[in-house]
Amino acid sequence: MMNYDAIIIGTGQAGPSLAASLAKNGSRIAVIEKSHLGGTCVNVGCTPTKAYVASARRAFIAKNSFELGIEIKGDVQVNLKAIKERKDKIVSDSRSGLESMFSNTEHIDLIRGKAKFLSNTSVEVNGETYEADRFYINVGARPRIPEGFEHVDFLTNESILELESIPEHLIIVGGGYIGLEFGQMFSRFGSKVTILDRGDQLLKNEDPEFGKAIQKIFEKEGIDVLLNSECITAEQNGENVEVTIDGKKQKTKLQGSHILLATGRLPNTTDLGLEHTDVSLDDRDFIEVNDALKTTASNIWALGDCNGKGAFTHTAYNDFQIVNSHLFGDQERNLSDRFTCYAAFIDPPLARVGMNSQDIEKAGIKAKVASRPMSKIARAKELGETQGMLKIYIEEDSEKILGATFLGTGADEYIHTILDQMYAKQPYTVIRDAVHIHPTVSELLPTMLENLKLLDEE
Repeated sequence: MMNYDAIIIGTGQAGPSLAASLAKNGSRIAVIEKSHLGGTCVNVGCTPTKAYVASARRAFIAKNSFELGIEIKGDVQVNLKAIKERKDKIVSDSRSGLESMFSNTEHIDLIRGKAKFLSNTSVEVNGETYEADRFYINVGARPRIPEGFEHVDFLTNESILELESIPEHLIIVGGGYIGLEFGQMFSRFGSKVTILDRGDQLLKNEDPEFGKAIQKIFEKEGIDVLLNSECITAEQNGENVEVTIDGKKQKTKLQGSHILLATGRLPNTTDLGLEHTDVSLDDRDFIEVNDALKTTASNIWALGDCNGKGAFTHTAYNDFQIVNSHLFGDQERNLSDRFTCYAAFIDPPLARVGMNSQDIEKAGIKAKVASRPMSKIARAKELGETQGMLKIYIEEDSEKILGATFLGTGADEYIHTILDQMYAKQPYTVIRDAVHIHPTVSELLPTMLENLKLLDEE
């Protein structure tokens, strides 16, 4: 039996950083990993998908630059095998970096295998028992596979990254961030793409005008978007997959060469042996945590996707920052300090921080809105990328920014102007009165904030 000061289960964004900090402060650490180092982000999430997004954008630009005076003679060829090889190299380099960090850091032991709790203070891995005073769970999440697809050759966000030939017709079940990113990506690679969503808009958590705008952008690129469409059954038909769609008016059948299930994610918590601990799960199997990310067991913490408090790499890293501040920091951080922020890395990207108009209405807050279509922004015109819109929401009484949603070229970058201002807890007038560089999209944020309207009058 081996004894440690702390054991970290999982090597996603939070785990390695926490291991390094604990070791630096003199603790003897074991890090347990059942699969590849780096978790979702490095292996099947941010790193590989954004490499694919970059290739897809290059293909799109090559095929659609005539209006900017660029002519390409002949067809643009997309080599998915080469794209995959580039992705694999980037992923391998990231894994190797983590491997080197663990092996070169004193006081850290890396244990390969599946961990299962035996009690609040012990786990079993590969038949060996390991004990520790404290445990930090960072086990992430996995794709949710709905009933009715067990007998077809479906793809997930993980397996689709292993394809070496471009699907002829890719059917995507789910109109969320994963479905949209892969849909546009493979459409630009050359696939016919059909996106099915059971709701009445894409990105159901966003204000309707953004969902409609994205649908228009996708349809302009030749992507079929079928809303109010419940994909109720799927059957293998030779090498193809046939789905039955329950629409508002009638059931229809659709056949494709491949089907991608992008129907949400589930936490990797149900096979950890947590029933042998005092750790509680909610009704969706996420680990319940308090404001400092401690579970209902006094010596166990949960970080990253498995706690249900954010399904992003940046929120997982912030989880590390919160826990680390309570361990070693001069100023404590808490989960309740965090503003929700994320981006959908479609093209143009959608970026969001804080509240949108639906949230504000539900909360009963009196607010104002600043808005601008991208078609009225000089830099967007110069780039030839005028699709989308910008919206910023201001609380009328405090003049503080409540949130913003941007859809437009570079939105995933300049959303941070708003995000930083919100963390600074300063009124919107600071941005309004600032001088921004011309010509940029960001320079229009001060101009927007000079023309506020009441939200209910927009």
